[in-house]
Amino acid sequence: METLLLTIKNVVLFPETVLTIQVAREKNKNIIRSSVETIYVVTQRDAKTKDPKPEDIYTTGTKAEILNIEESKGKMKVTLRGLERVYLENIVRTDEGLQATAITTPIDTLEEINQPVKPEIISNILEKSMFLIDLHNDKEHAEIAKTSLRDMAKSPIQLVNFICGNFGFAISMQQELLEMNNSTRADKLSEILNKEAEMQKTQVEINTKTIEDIAADQRAYFLHHQMAAIQRELGEDDGKEIFDDLRKKAETKNWNNEVKAVFEEQLKKLERLNTHHPEFADQQNYLEFMLDLPWNDVSEDNYDIRNAKQVLDEDHYGLEKVKERIIEYLAVMKARKQGKSPILCLYGPPGIGKTSLGKSVARALGRKYARVSLGGLHDEAEIRGHRKTYIGAMPGRILAELKKTKTSNPVFVLDEIDKIGADYKGDPTAALLEVLDPEQNTTFHDNYLDIDYDLSKVLFIATANSLDTIPRPLLDRMELIEMTGYCIEEKQEIAAQHLIPKQLEEHGLKKNQLRFTKKVLALLIDNYTRESGVRSLERQIAAICRKVVTKMALGEEYNVSVTAEDLVTYLGKARFSRDIYEDNRYIGVVTGLAWTQVGGEILFIETSLSHSKTPTLTLTGNLGDVMKESATIALGYIKAHAADFGISPKDLETTAVHIHVPEGAIPKDGPSAGITMTTALVSAFTKRKVRARIAMTGEMTLRGKVLPIGGVKEKMLAAKRAGITDLIFCKDNEKDVLEIPELYRKGLTFHYVSDIHEVIALALL
Repeated sequence: METLLLTIKNVVLFPETVLTIQVAREKNKNIIRSSVETIYVVTQRDAKTKDPKPEDIYTTGTKAEILNIEESKGKMKVTLRGLERVYLENIVRTDEGLQATAITTPIDTLEEINQPVKPEIISNILEKSMFLIDLHNDKEHAEIAKTSLRDMAKSPIQLVNFICGNFGFAISMQQELLEMNNSTRADKLSEILNKEAEMQKTQVEINTKTIEDIAADQRAYFLHHQMAAIQRELGEDDGKEIFDDLRKKAETKNWNNEVKAVFEEQLKKLERLNTHHPEFADQQNYLEFMLDLPWNDVSEDNYDIRNAKQVLDEDHYGLEKVKERIIEYLAVMKARKQGKSPILCLYGPPGIGKTSLGKSVARALGRKYARVSLGGLHDEAEIRGHRKTYIGAMPGRILAELKKTKTSNPVFVLDEIDKIGADYKGDPTAALLEVLDPEQNTTFHDNYLDIDYDLSKVLFIATANSLDTIPRPLLDRMELIEMTGYCIEEKQEIAAQHLIPKQLEEHGLKKNQLRFTKKVLALLIDNYTRESGVRSLERQIAAICRKVVTKMALGEEYNVSVTAEDLVTYLGKARFSRDIYEDNRYIGVVTGLAWTQVGGEILFIETSLSHSKTPTLTLTGNLGDVMKESATIALGYIKAHAADFGISPKDLETTAVHIHVPEGAIPKDGPSAGITMTTALVSAFTKRKVRARIAMTGEMTLRGKVLPIGGVKEKMLAAKRAGITDLIFCKDNEKDVLEIPELYRKGLTFHYVSDIHEVIALALL
């Protein structure tokens, strides 16, 4: 369809609105004369363009009905009524004018899917429009215009379109509004009117204030001096109410004589200041901060040990060492009724519940809870505060949080203490030394308060992922409690008791609408998460809940009890796979155990020997320096004790040794592979196979002594998952194994050794 376009300027025609325009260009007159009932109207981008080209017009226009045409003395006036918004395509220039070869109606204007305009939006548009009409018109004309708008409000779309085209918006803005569907156009118009109303209101206030200020400046000078003279005669001050209020509050404070004397001194300083003096507000804020601090105001501790143990067990599964330490603290406090609170530091991998444990401790003790995140902190003033002589001075975050809790003995969590930085503004960790030292924090000095404050009643709990970045002096002031990662069994219980009920509630599901068996949870943990904590596990459970809720909304069937096949459907194929024990048919391959941030893993030490004129040692597998040294020690020990193992010295002198640890893309380091590498080398040189289903871990010295290692629990659980039945540990690690619950040790046989010869005797056939 080829249709000529009526190009107009300085105005945009909207659907359901009437527009009367003067037509001057002959081409436009001819187009109007040749049109029967309807015409397509489009606006020029620049009103100065006399003979527009296709690029000079907008491509969204309005289909209009011609209501009336008046021609007199060569002049033409035409009245149009907009019908609907249209898209104009393939616009070309002809002798008769601009012509569109394709015209389409936007689908969003069709009645069956058109979004309704919200009534509250129309109400706001009407309110703001009337406000603007009152500002810019006299009373008589304003009432006429407002009556017209009220009548038009019966048809919301007509009201919106009328205001868009008649409130003097810029042409580009009018065109932008035309290109929107009805609902979006109403929302945008409401936003524009809100901004315009606020701007006009502000302008009115400024104008009014300016006029008032001009009149008030002269009398203000006399009034101030007159007021001061009257107050001097009466012996009063203009801040009397403020001072009386501060004194009344001070009478209720439970502070010592020293603090009381400082307050009185600072209050007298405030009384000497004129209320209009710049320092008055700062001094008043300082005194109010002193009054808001909980000086010796403590909440009563709940000494019910059984209740505290129950609360900790309800909120957190496992974490026996931490719970035991809290119960011990509570028992001591119950016996002594007073004393300094300990400074605890919970450290371990992310997502294991270090921060949330602080809330549980507060609930168990019946104390208030405060928390400060120290991650990225690099300004010492954040801890100690600024001196109040500085502009914008503020107290440190420690006292600011105590002010919020209104007690001087809350449970205070110092989160991410290992992520504090230091720069030219000072070292915040050094400022924390006074906070976390039980011998010093009775007289903690905040620069803003400038008085010693007693922090000894606060139970500080610091959290960290690693101790490596925490300065040694700070570590020395805290009681370190390691929180290791959870094993599969613990994660299953945590998911069943906490994560699943929480996610079901957040997704609007009931218990009988979605269930997880222990078997499915084990698959979910093993195949879709690799972490020490349970954050990723909770995200995967949430993803499954979303899938089920979506199926319910669509009326589709689903398994109430999630199956292994459902995991693949909902989450895709397994993302992770754990190493499984391989048989012992290969000589020189020994199974070792490693600790990682995501838990324990098994690894294989592979040894290959080849004939060479000179003995060499090659190490591959992305090994760290410590692990390389372990290989060197192992080979050196074998050379020194070749006869003990039945190895010919000649073979050692004519053999190239290659040790490889698979998965070369993953960095590996640590001393605990020492006995594993030695066993692998002895196996390769003596052609003796390794016993089936046995794994080992331990550091070895150059004398052949086996030293203890860390991460016993994680390594033991990794071996159990991999199907290993026998484990070789250092004799000194026996105590660590016995601390692990019997449930997790079941099915494993532990062999404790002190010397490498014991390892070889146990491991090789």
